[in-house]
Amino acid sequence: MKITVWGENVHERKNPAVAAIYPDGMHNTIARLLASGLPGSEIATATLEQPDHGLDAARLDTTDVLLWWGHLAHHKVDDAVVEAIAQRVLDGMGLIVLHSAHLSKIFRRLMGTRCNLRWREADDRELLWTVAPQHPIAAGVPHPIVIPRHEMYGEYFDIPPPDEVVFISSFSGGEVFRSGCCFRRGKGRVFYFSPGHETYPIYHDPVIARVLCNAVGWAAPSPSPIDTRTSPNSPTGWFET
Repeated sequence: MKITVWGENVHERKNPAVAAIYPDGMHNTIARLLASGLPGSEIATATLEQPDHGLDAARLDTTDVLLWWGHLAHHKVDDAVVEAIAQRVLDGMGLIVLHSAHLSKIFRRLMGTRCNLRWREADDRELLWTVAPQHPIAAGVPHPIVIPRHEMYGEYFDIPPPDEVVFISSFSGGEVFRSGCCFRRGKGRVFYFSPGHETYPIYHDPVIARVLCNAVGWAAPSPSPIDTRTSPNSPTGWFET
């Protein structure tokens, strides 16, 4: 399996608090988690400042699953690269969208909605409740997953109805959020997973690592039949398959 981890890599270079948690970038930390949990996989990283954001045609054509983390620079991602990613997803590449990448161009492109939500950064305790225990992404995951301190993400989350909801989060302030959502777009699979705010050591947590490894396995192209239902909410209408 060939995996590419894309990271914006802006916070880590501008914010000393983030650099202290992720000294060589969140993308490299996530890549190491996947390498440990998915031995034998080929794992590459890419960042915003690289030519074509590190995602030229050759890289995309050989990527089975792409993980995407972004926040400050969604607007700097080139539209042509976004469209190339979207087409690869429709052709079967898996996509895992992390935390604040709910507002990324690629997630909005594939969802066809604004993907807005409510948020509060106030050291909330987050509990992720597994609501689809039979789902492969939930395999071996404790119930609930406990994140002692995290940013709050709350409903309403402006996304089309997911094909499956795997996790729902509750927060110490009383809010709830659909924090693990699966979608099928063309021949590809998309998983949105909300934990991962940059000022907390989320991607050092072995439980989060297990979820990400499970998600990569679920999203990877499979020779078995894939549901090719498409979304009427696409900005360009129905996706072509």
